This record gives sequence, structure tokens and C-alpha cells, in this order.
Amino acid sequence: MQFDPNNNVVRLCTIGMEVEVNQNADEAKRLFLQAWNEATNDFEKFTAAHYLARHQDSVEEKLKWDETALSLALKIDDGTLNTSYPSLYLNIGKCHEDLNDLDKANENYQSALSYINSLPVDGYGKMIKLGIKNGLERLAKL
Repeated sequence: MQFDPNNNVVRLCTIGMEVEVNQNADEAKRLFLQAWNEATNDFEKFTAAHYLARHQDSVEEKLKWDETALSLALKIDDGTLNTSYPSLYLNIGKCHEDLNDLDKANENYQSALSYINSLPVDGYGKMIKLGIKNGLERLAKL
């Protein structure tokens, strides 16, 4: 499954990311929510939920959207979203860590680690790997 720039949900998320870079979080959240409301399939819903998670006011709401994105990605299950799993599990693990549920945090960091070979060898991949490493190291110190 590829990100089709002509798909309206993908287009809204792309615009949302551009707005996000310009420090307009409220407008980005509005665009991501519009994308969610217009989504008609699991891939579109996954895409919108993944970005919506970043713009929540509480850890609990962020966790809800991250778990929604992961659930939708797992439903697609055709291998095309394997590169997304490390980030999704990392984000969920961090939410559980912030909520002081260290067992669930560790479980999700370990899940992220299990998909590490799916990451691209670029700045994004390095960032996610470092996030997983740092999460596991924080838990090891507790």
C-alpha cells in the first residue's frame, strides 16, 4: 500500500504536517481530525490516527490514538506498514512509561525492538532506534 498524493486523506495529512512544521498545532490537529472523519478504509484511518496521536492534550488521549493507529495497521497485515510498527510501539511504550505502567511500557518497547530490522537506514530509522534504546535504558534504571 502506497501513500497516494491524490488521496484526500493523505493530502490532508500532508498539509497538516506542513502546518505542523510552521508551529500551528491547532490547525494541524484540525486537518488530521478532518482526515480521520473523511477516512473510508483502514489505511486512511491508520494514517489519520497516527498523526492525530501527536496532537492530544493528555497522555491517555495520545495512547488511545496510538493504539487505534496500531490496531488499524495490524488489520491491514500485508507487510506494507512494517516500517511503521517500531514507531507505533515506541510511542505506545512511552505513553505507558509516562503513565507509570512500566510492564506495559517494557512490553511495547520490546515489540518495537522486534521490528527494528524493518526500519529504513536513514535519519528516521536512526531516530526510532535511538528512541527504543533510550526507553529500554530508562526502564532498566528503575
